Formats: sequence, structure tokens, C-alpha cells
Amino acid sequence: MGGETALVLGGGGLTGVGWEAGILYGLAEAGVDVTTADLVVGTSAGSVIGAQLASGLLTPRELYERQLADATGEVAARLGAGVFARYAMAMLRSRDAIAYRRRVGAFALAADTAPEAERRAILAARLLSDEWPERRLVVTAVDALTGELAAFERDGAAGLVDAVAASCAVPGVWPPVTVDGRRYIDGGVRSGANADLAAGYRRVVIVAPMAMGAAKLPSPASEAERLRAEGARVLLITPSPEARKAFGRNILDPARRAPAARAGLAQAAAHVAEATAVWSG
Repeated sequence: MGGETALVLGGGGLTGVGWEAGILYGLAEAGVDVTTADLVVGTSAGSVIGAQLASGLLTPRELYERQLADATGEVAARLGAGVFARYAMAMLRSRDAIAYRRRVGAFALAADTAPEAERRAILAARLLSDEWPERRLVVTAVDALTGELAAFERDGAAGLVDAVAASCAVPGVWPPVTVDGRRYIDGGVRSGANADLAAGYRRVVIVAPMAMGAAKLPSPASEAERLRAEGARVLLITPSPEARKAFGRNILDPARRAPAARAGLAQAAAHVAEATAVWSG
């Protein structure tokens, strides 16, 4: 399936949510509202932003302002050294990307985390509705047992809150999410952006809080280059040095979301000309 415009929103924790909101608001204020895309692809943090914007219930400005709210009382988490070590070990021991995702899935299923229902309630509070938007929204997750991609959409088995909760289920930190009897984990386990799902669209903007890839994880840059090779106009936006500094050491810290949002808004000005060239066609 193809179309005219696609917006790809990558994963990156709570700081990624804030930074993406800042970038999108800054571009919209400059006259380039990429949130009007025919297709929105959301992975992890990007699924939270994408679901809220595609709903049409929030403007880019309103979404940005939500990131500046006092984070006192919000649930904080940390991607600790032990979790990263398990990811690295899975990477080293896996012969290919599917095997890597299965290993990470097994780790996620065995991890001691908060109850699934508790985590779902947190995501439900962030979204304005459990109704899928009319506009095409694709929310990515990974089947914890098979390692296969799950690309949830309006006509599928998952409600919107469950799809977003699955996409945000960071292995070892948050519980896998059950949809139609299967368990799913963070879509970022397949790719930080999953921008390949925008194949066939003519104009694509990728906003990716996590710029790097790995041996079994494609980078947003490599996915962008493949889309260009297929004939699309593509703009890839990744965090500036100032934005990375604003993220701090813990991307899951709610207190860093507001600084990340302000950094995204400040950075957006540097991409207005490129975004206009891509989005104007």
C-alpha cells in the first residue's frame, strides 16, 4: 500500500516523547505541519505521540504543552546496566535478527515487572481515546515468542491502548502486553523507527530519537536511504547534541521529558527548510 505523505515516529522513552512533540510543534509553527500525513507509523515513544496526533483531538501545540506539565508523581523507571547487558548478550548469541528478537522476548517474558494491567492503565491515561483514528495509523510491536513484527492497525485485533502499551513494553522494564492471546514487546526491538513500513509513500519525514542501529537493528539512516532508493523524498531528523544533553542519562525519567520537549522545539528551526522541500512536493 502506498500514498502521498508519511510521518514516522521512532522510539526513545519519555525523553523521546517530549523531543518528538517539540520537533513537530516547531515545524508546525513554521508552517510545515507534518502531522497531517496520510500515514503515521509509531514505535514505542512514537506510538504515544502518533496515537494522540492522529486522533485529531490535540493540535501539535497542545501536545507539546502536555509535555511541560509537572512530572511529580509519575512512574519513573530505568534501563539499567543489567538490562543492557542482557540485550548485548542476546545480540552476540543470535545468528540473525529474528533469533535476537526471540531471545529478548524470552527475557521479557521471564522478567519481574509491574503487572500488565497497571502498565496498561498508565498508557490509557496518556491517550485521549481507545478508538483508532480514521487516518491510517500503524503501531509496531514484536511477538515475544516468535520475534515477528506486529503492525497493529484499525482493523486488527488490538484496541488502541493495548497496541500502544505493547509498542512501549520495554523488555525487562515493563511487562509484555497480551493481545488476542499472544504476548507482545516493544516495537523498537525490531527497529528504532521501523521506517520501512512507509515504503510506497512519496514524501516521508522520519523523527527518530534514537539515531543509532546495531548489527541486528537497522538504523533510521539506513531505512531512510532505502526509501530514497525506492524513489521517495525523505527527511530524517535525529537529536542534536543539545537535545541529547537535555535527555540526560535516563530516557525513562519523567522529569527529563520537559527539557527534551524544549530542546526539540529549539532544534526544529534547523529543519524547516528541508521539511518544506520534502513536504511541499
